[in-house]
Amino acid sequence: METTKVYYCSDGMYSREIERKSVKCPFCGVINIPEYLFLKNVEGSDFLNVFTQCTNPTCRNMFITQFSTVGVRKPVFTKILPTALPEKRTFSDIISELSPIFCEIYNQAYIAEQTNLMQICGTGYRKSLEFLIKDYLISTLPEDQHEAIKNKFLNNCIRDNISNINIKTVASRAVWLGNDETHYTRKWEDKDINDLKSIIELTLHWIESEIRTQKLLEDMPEFR
Repeated sequence: METTKVYYCSDGMYSREIERKSVKCPFCGVINIPEYLFLKNVEGSDFLNVFTQCTNPTCRNMFITQFSTVGVRKPVFTKILPTALPEKRTFSDIISELSPIFCEIYNQAYIAEQTNLMQICGTGYRKSLEFLIKDYLISTLPEDQHEAIKNKFLNNCIRDNISNINIKTVASRAVWLGNDETHYTRKWEDKDINDLKSIIELTLHWIESEIRTQKLLEDMPEFR
């Protein structure tokens, strides 16, 4: 493990070797090895807080990283502490126009995850998925079916109303994992939030691919 020497902020005389860890800057999103400027003990805990500066020349913002001293001689990186400007996930114009409320709910869940509210962010991701799927269906079905879609259980929407096999397959599995985030017991104990987010990404991919393909066929309906 590569380490670096960091001085305590109290007097600047004493230092400690900590892990020299590359991290993703919470401001610019660039992965870099930041400058670990000085550290401070967190009273009553096994953690050190380290005042840190991004080394991306176009950013150079400051943030706090946390290191654990449990069972190690040289503290190891655990996480970046929340900043006042949490990162937001950006979506393509196609998805943003299709379901703006999906984008809003997803980002609220993402902010909750970044602030370590792990017991509620999964519920938010599950809710965002419902809006994504139903807005997708509303965009493809006649207007006289819209109200039925709004009031229908999500699983039934996927089973009965989605014809694209790729979207149907991945969306149903996203619902399985999403439901685990809202229920008392989990059915998929080997899966977590990251798996749910990955399947939502796949769902987005297939929905966007279908919309792009449809637009292409509308623009170029036949050979010239």
